[in-house]
Amino acid sequence: MQATDIRSAASATAGARPDSLAWVERLVRFDTTSRASNLGMVETMRDALLPHGVQPTLTYDAARGKANLFVTLAAADGNAQGGLVLSGHTDVVPVDGQDWTSDPFRPEIRDGLLYGRGACDMKGFIGCVLTALPAFAAARLREPVHFAFSYDEEVGCLGAPVMLADLAARGVRPSGCIIGEPTDMRVITAHKGINVYKCCVRGRAAHSSLTPQGVNAIEYAARLICFLRDLADEMRAQGPFDRAFDVPFTTAQTSMIKGGNAVNTVPAECDVLFEYRNLPGVDPAAIDARIRAYVDGELVPRMRREHPDAAVDLSRLAAVPSLDASEQAAVTALVRALARDDMVRKVGYATEGGQFALAGIPAVICGPGSIEQAHKADEFVSLVQLGECDVFLGRLVRSLSGEGGVVSSC
Repeated sequence: MQATDIRSAASATAGARPDSLAWVERLVRFDTTSRASNLGMVETMRDALLPHGVQPTLTYDAARGKANLFVTLAAADGNAQGGLVLSGHTDVVPVDGQDWTSDPFRPEIRDGLLYGRGACDMKGFIGCVLTALPAFAAARLREPVHFAFSYDEEVGCLGAPVMLADLAARGVRPSGCIIGEPTDMRVITAHKGINVYKCCVRGRAAHSSLTPQGVNAIEYAARLICFLRDLADEMRAQGPFDRAFDVPFTTAQTSMIKGGNAVNTVPAECDVLFEYRNLPGVDPAAIDARIRAYVDGELVPRMRREHPDAAVDLSRLAAVPSLDASEQAAVTALVRALARDDMVRKVGYATEGGQFALAGIPAVICGPGSIEQAHKADEFVSLVQLGECDVFLGRLVRSLSGEGGVVSSC
């Protein structure tokens, strides 16, 4: 199939509902790369919600250039407490340097696949949720449904804590959450945590013929990098292990390094970015303590023996908690029943699910598309996957209104 308009292609391509495709197309056209504002997309969604008699709440970042959107569709008896959250993030990763076949912000369908930045991660899910809005609004719900759309998930899950703090302040207490990250509509019950750090090594410049007069920041940064690799090797060899994960141990890696300004100059500065991804049950504070003990107890004293002004600044840029959903939780049982999936799956990437869980809202992950397509050039979601998400949400509507045979006690 050649690239064509989404609406005209819908009738010729099995899978998603035409109105879901229209919503996904509309959302993909917003460039919500994390460095940009998401207000155009958020305000469009807010305006679509208002005719249904609901009151969306927007919570903003400090600059008021980005916002979360949260809205409650109350139960038939007016109850707004408890109920299920359908959660997705509005931001997407950059397309810089990627070789796209088509404009990443002009969605196209080719051979049953919808291409565009964010198509699977995760505007496909959000589009399906918005398509289901009229059905949720018209149903006689036994318990409420909440929509939660966040900003800045891709740069450290920064928006969700702002939204969750607002819910706590307002006394809104949902009972469960579905994170619609791309899982091929299979149920994911656990993921690793992620912790991102920046280390700024500050040495002393000197002419390279006079190296004893300088403190080589790159060489000391290299010592930290080797320590991190040794730590990663130790965790790989000694565990703990969880064989349900593709990589069944906690990992650590150095991802970026920048330092020096000339080959004949002892470098005065070197910046290193690194991360570790901890299994559920592995305390990130313990890993952090080991890294800081090395920096403060070994690296800095050795540098200051060469010059007293040498220093190392270690700062944490992001910390996303792991998720480990209980199989006995009501939301887990509900989502497994809706998805017709009882297999145990755990993933290495992080989501906002751990943040919801820490806030007392049990969460599981299930959404359309494959994580293998996320963040890449020519990102896509299949129309079949969008169709499966439409069916899933239809089952949820019937379940929450007592028509579908699935017992919900979220």
